[in-house]
Amino acid sequence: MVAAPTTPARLSLDRARIAELTAREEKRLNEQTPMSGEMYRRARRSMVGGVPSSYQVREPWPIYLAEGRGSTVWDVDGNQMVDFHNGFGSMVQGHAHPAIVQAVQERVAKGTHFAAPVEDAIAVSEELARRFGLPFWRYVNSGTEATMDAIRIARAQTGRETIVKIFGSYHGHHDYVMVSISVPYENIGAADDLASLPYGAGIPKAASDLTVAVPFNDAPAMERRIERLVKEGRPPACVIMEPAMMNLGVVLPEPGYLEAVREITHKHGVLLIFDEVKTGLCVAPGGATEKFGVTPDLVTLAKALGGGLPSGAIGGTEEAMAPVASGRVYQVGTYNGNPLTMAAARASLEQVLTPEAYAHLNALNDRLIAGCDRVLAETGLPGYTVGISSKGCVTFSPEKIVDYASFMATQDPELPHLAWLYMMNRGVFMTPGREEEWTLSVAHSLEDCDRYVAVFAELARDLVA
Repeated sequence: MVAAPTTPARLSLDRARIAELTAREEKRLNEQTPMSGEMYRRARRSMVGGVPSSYQVREPWPIYLAEGRGSTVWDVDGNQMVDFHNGFGSMVQGHAHPAIVQAVQERVAKGTHFAAPVEDAIAVSEELARRFGLPFWRYVNSGTEATMDAIRIARAQTGRETIVKIFGSYHGHHDYVMVSISVPYENIGAADDLASLPYGAGIPKAASDLTVAVPFNDAPAMERRIERLVKEGRPPACVIMEPAMMNLGVVLPEPGYLEAVREITHKHGVLLIFDEVKTGLCVAPGGATEKFGVTPDLVTLAKALGGGLPSGAIGGTEEAMAPVASGRVYQVGTYNGNPLTMAAARASLEQVLTPEAYAHLNALNDRLIAGCDRVLAETGLPGYTVGISSKGCVTFSPEKIVDYASFMATQDPELPHLAWLYMMNRGVFMTPGREEEWTLSVAHSLEDCDRYVAVFAELARDLVA
């Protein structure tokens, strides 16, 4: 593991220049999105903050979208942009894919909800079992529901209450995982004694105390913490983690890390939950489970599963799913396996997310990484690129980031914000105002990637001028 610096570090760049460019780009974006401003003023009269989710907040107003087709979106002002946001990576199929549109249209005409099982749900579970190597599945309606139910299943199967998560990882918005996220650098704590801190108000201390955080990419630290919990009489029910990448931009697992975690959890009778809400179906046909060849006890999916419709799923081994099969765990939901969602998911799995699609995604990502590497080398802008299949980013850091502590020690929030403004103002739609990776869809082209690289090159030249 690479140790984090003892004090936060920033890139050696002209901060006055960054402030000047940011002010210029903010003004430009506001001037070309007046209808978004009008819509925001209307929305905030009835919708808290003018948005459906706190992750959509942006000052002075969010950018409201009107339409999406393929790799392109249009905002309410008519600005056309190549979409590298893709609904936080949900739209790996691209917008309004014809196969999914047809499946949804046919299903709408036959009825959209019964709260009863349908054949499409069987076909989807069969395909997920084939891809992920986990035989049994249940459905939910979001990533939050998936991780919430997976943790409940793990607690029932083990008879334990404590859970272990990776410090800094987000696993949805239920109380037990809204812990140790976005913690200020000075409050992180030591690797063997990381703080369990609620993420925002309204989370009972009793819930956060049951969640113990450990650093990413440090298997020995995880084992030491589990051993301490066992000695304290509160052995964990599960470890829940993002296996393919920690979502701080993109932080990949170090070689051998996932294998070590699998061995540790087996050794201590702890169920391993791979949270593949962001990576399942996006980095390989069977997600990180296939990509890295490490099989968890439970896996959670959402986002890309429904082809743009709210969806989620939990897959597991026969042993892990036994509490649900026996009826000891009530895994329920009125909209679980909704016919419309299942029709979209089936079309996506059978007709869109094919082996050829993943080869295309890998080629696109290679193009982006090579282009951005070339820009960094030519301009001397400090940073590095990292990616995995449909996801990647330029990390503005003077050193490699391997976990939350090293991310916070080198975080330079002014640069991701400025990069977002440059992209938005030049026809590239990115995740609003966050350090967030690019996400690709099967509808993207090499030309779309070249456009992204060209905008990044303009940013880099302006920063080092």
